[in-house]
Amino acid sequence: MGESKVENRFKGSYLGAIFLMAITAIGPGFLMQTTVFTQKTGASFGFVILASLVIDILVQINVWRIIVASGMRGQEIGNTVLPGLGYFISILIVMGGLCFNIGNIAGASLGLNVLFGTPIEAGAIISGIIALSIFCFKQIGKIMDSFVSSFGIVRILLAVFVAIAAMPPVGEAVVKSFVPDQIDVVALITLIGGSVGGYITFSGGHRLLDAGIKGIKFIPQATRSAISGILITGVMRVVLFLGALGVIVHGHFIDPANPAASVFQAAAGNIGYKLFGIVIWSAGTTSVIGCAYTSVSFLKSFSKKVDEYYSKIIIGFIIFSTIVFVMVGQPVKVLVVVGTINGFILPLALASILVGAYNKKIVGEYKHPVWMTVTGVLVVAIMGYMSVRTFINQFLM
Repeated sequence: MGESKVENRFKGSYLGAIFLMAITAIGPGFLMQTTVFTQKTGASFGFVILASLVIDILVQINVWRIIVASGMRGQEIGNTVLPGLGYFISILIVMGGLCFNIGNIAGASLGLNVLFGTPIEAGAIISGIIALSIFCFKQIGKIMDSFVSSFGIVRILLAVFVAIAAMPPVGEAVVKSFVPDQIDVVALITLIGGSVGGYITFSGGHRLLDAGIKGIKFIPQATRSAISGILITGVMRVVLFLGALGVIVHGHFIDPANPAASVFQAAAGNIGYKLFGIVIWSAGTTSVIGCAYTSVSFLKSFSKKVDEYYSKIIIGFIIFSTIVFVMVGQPVKVLVVVGTINGFILPLALASILVGAYNKKIVGEYKHPVWMTVTGVLVVAIMGYMSVRTFINQFLM
């Protein structure tokens, strides 16, 4: 009975953590990347989605379990494993988070432009103000959980409607998901980086800690929550993929300046175009919130003052991201590139977590399953190799 009461007490927090991780991952970049890579590889992109989902689940169950078992944030685990490592990872994640948030602001501004014809710069400022207003309330956690969960559900339902309207070749997509004509390594690392890379790796786990969920007794629920979050991102990715594939095979034009919008418009006309505006605005705004919240949580290692001024620092983070975007522009280019950037952070962050799983100062009496460690190490090796290969191909050749 006592255990049931504990479960009910934290039910909202688990749901909030699930949606914070999932909906933060399903940002504007997620929409753009899915369309761009579907156009490039066709039905074979289904294989990349399937492979990325498997890797995403392996990453998240390792990270969430060890964070909850230890009661320590990712950077604290890193510093215990190797003095200074947590600080280094924090710097990388905050920098990556800023890049992602600029992309998120870009997406939100595109959404308002589609819906109301709002100039991109003005749309960025309006969206930034709406996002930062969440952190002006005392009950930040509950308000944030409700906001991202509600808009997340709306986003998925709208995308399902568009996918059905696009009439995709589902049979071909299923076959090519297991027997692809080609495997795009850049697409795979970008998807993984955009789904569980950088700050997203730790967003759900840190949210659980902030809700007071820590200790070995919470591990089973934390594991289920991690898997649920990834499955939500998987559903959205598949739905968007099918919508884009349907539009492409029927010969519709995809505008390189706004590829995701082209899919929605081709599938459902002007209504679809307006639905895209709702989807990408909500994707951008909720991702701004999740990105800022998690990125700033990594600054707590540097000073106790961060806890004292947590909401104000988050607001500053959002304001800075908005200003940079207004000055730089180029929303679509920013959205596609930021996922690749976060893919470089994942191998190092996950490696530190896995080493921490075998340090009693970190996890106490918790015994991490061997199969999770082995698969986690494989992910580190694969992502490390692909990150180096991608960097060489894109920047040195």
